[in-house]
Amino acid sequence: MNVRLFLRKPFAAQFSVERYFDTIFESLRDQIYIDRKHLPCRSKGIIRRGINVIAARLWQSDVNHVTGDVNYIGLMLSPKRTVLTVLDCQVLQRLTGWRRAVVKTLWFSWPMRRARLITVISDETKRTLVKECDCEPDRIVVVPVAVPPMDSSPSSDFHTDCPRILQIGTKANKNIPRLIDALCGLPCILDIVGPVNDDLRSTLLQANINFTSSSGLSDDELVQKYRDCDIVAFVSTYEGFGMPIIEAQWVERPVVTSNCSSMPEVGGDGAVYVDPFDVTSIRDGFQRVINDPDLRAMVIEAGRQNRVRFLPEKIASQFEQIYREVAGNA
Repeated sequence: MNVRLFLRKPFAAQFSVERYFDTIFESLRDQIYIDRKHLPCRSKGIIRRGINVIAARLWQSDVNHVTGDVNYIGLMLSPKRTVLTVLDCQVLQRLTGWRRAVVKTLWFSWPMRRARLITVISDETKRTLVKECDCEPDRIVVVPVAVPPMDSSPSSDFHTDCPRILQIGTKANKNIPRLIDALCGLPCILDIVGPVNDDLRSTLLQANINFTSSSGLSDDELVQKYRDCDIVAFVSTYEGFGMPIIEAQWVERPVVTSNCSSMPEVGGDGAVYVDPFDVTSIRDGFQRVINDPDLRAMVIEAGRQNRVRFLPEKIASQFEQIYREVAGNA
């Protein structure tokens, strides 16, 4: 059995999807032949996308697996042989009017109808697709993101007087302005991984937040950021999954995250949950972690139990089962 994995044309600053599947397929390479095929054009404009659709049609294999933000190529693939992975539905929340209608139809509704199976990375995404696209729930399979083990060497003493708080990502859904308001007046260092634009920098300075920022980090440098911090902040308003929660659990740091979207199902008992729309709730969550060593120990121990759910070999076995089912039916 051959599986053809369709990936978007690579470009700088977007690689999370590629890393996700590289992690999985490393565990599958001895069982199934998987051929990665990058589409010829960036997913911009009608002509480029049309070329991608035609190329995908010509490159079909025993099983076709469509990933990332190129769902529309599924419109011309064999319905019996196609697996479609939907990572999140955030674009449907962001767009309005005719643009939302076009994206919903060409990226979600029509490709999903033509796919044999759809995989999603959380129950939250599945619920959204069933509601938004009127898709049969039994055609959607939840396969979480694989998060490989990270070095969980013991941390240094928790810096109660001035903890280092790590924030991963700066997009709008990461909820940085409310995080800043919540931390205002608390002695801490906010370590931001991601681009900091002029507006965000101005907000940080006005709030008198002691912060550092970095972007374009290597994997090793990112792991070191986790090791150097005392708390991981992840109070997003929406997430398709929430990988930093599990990464924090691997390095055994307490994580403060949101009580909505996919984050509770990902974090399990190994996180402190807050209302991301309530600055007081966010502030209280951080104060509890800073002031209560028993809470920190409890969250870290629960994280050790929770993180094993996302081991790459477990996720890979789920995809192997999906591929064999699709190939058998085809």
